[in-house]
Amino acid sequence: MAIEGFDYKEFAQMMSSQAGELVPQNFNEMQKNYVVKTLTNFTLLAGEAISNDESLNFNADQAVFVTQIIAEWSFHKSIDLVHSGIMPEHWDGVMQKIAFTIFEIAKQAIQKDIPQDKTLQLIEHHVDKTYKEAIDDLEKRGIITSEISQQAAQQSNIDDMARQVQEQEAQELAAQQAAQQAAQAQAAQQAAVPEQQGGVPQPQVQQAPVPTGDKSVKLKSIAMVLKLLDKQRAREVLSQFPEDVAEQLKKLVKTPRLEEQVDLRVALQCLEDLKMIMPKKKKLSQDNMVRYMDKIFNSHDMEEVEQVVKSERPFVKRFVSQAYEGDYYQGVPLRVAKILVNYVQDNMKNENKNDEKK
Repeated sequence: MAIEGFDYKEFAQMMSSQAGELVPQNFNEMQKNYVVKTLTNFTLLAGEAISNDESLNFNADQAVFVTQIIAEWSFHKSIDLVHSGIMPEHWDGVMQKIAFTIFEIAKQAIQKDIPQDKTLQLIEHHVDKTYKEAIDDLEKRGIITSEISQQAAQQSNIDDMARQVQEQEAQELAAQQAAQQAAQAQAAQQAAVPEQQGGVPQPQVQQAPVPTGDKSVKLKSIAMVLKLLDKQRAREVLSQFPEDVAEQLKKLVKTPRLEEQVDLRVALQCLEDLKMIMPKKKKLSQDNMVRYMDKIFNSHDMEEVEQVVKSERPFVKRFVSQAYEGDYYQGVPLRVAKILVNYVQDNMKNENKNDEKK
């Protein structure tokens, strides 16, 4: 019996599309296809099992929760297997054990009404345990060597992704702190009281005004900051500039010994100006997604928004309708929700332009 509001085939397709964009770029076609295919197959199997087992009595949110957890862990652990050194013909056996474990733990947790955060911790523990037990079994059977077993056990794509996020945030924080410290040092220097010798005050040397209007110097100062950022963040900053200016900045970033070409006082003033246009990194959260949609509803009637999404798939319409009620639709991952919010915003802007032309 189907669960109202839960289309597991559509959900599996959505998760599959998302996975295809997140697979490591250095994977070859076979490896990429394996990750996406594995995620899709296990998501479909889990969704079908939940839908057909009336004894579970899951609602749509619970069904989505279990299916999404299986999809996400299938993604991470299949990537770990690609990196493991284990031959591809043995990957499926490991993944089947992991998917079965997740399904059983999640099912029991929901039936026992265990909070989701505790459930996620339990699942992570048992996924790790099952993965390592499967690898140990391959070693005991002589299928893999102890070296490959150790290499496989050390893989953790989910930890790698978390580390990448932390490193990116650390880079951004370091760049901001460096600019702030330099600005504070400059302010302290300007505010310093001149020393007195023999009771006669020494004349204070007046500094030349900072030539902030020099476009070339400004661009070099901005390029210095771009060199401190990771590529994605740098692209976000560059997108704030006109195309011709962005091209100049890209060339300046590659300039050897760029730091020696810019006066410190000029660079500090330019950095202060740059902070005003630096895009702030917004944390993805369900509350933020609902808040963004609420801004759209404040500017447009619900009928207008519904018109924009009338030809879209059911999960898009449900995301919009629940956001209108102030709730977040759990069937949409946060990354996908952000795309949907941008899609609605852009289309509403286009609608406004068309109305103005008329």
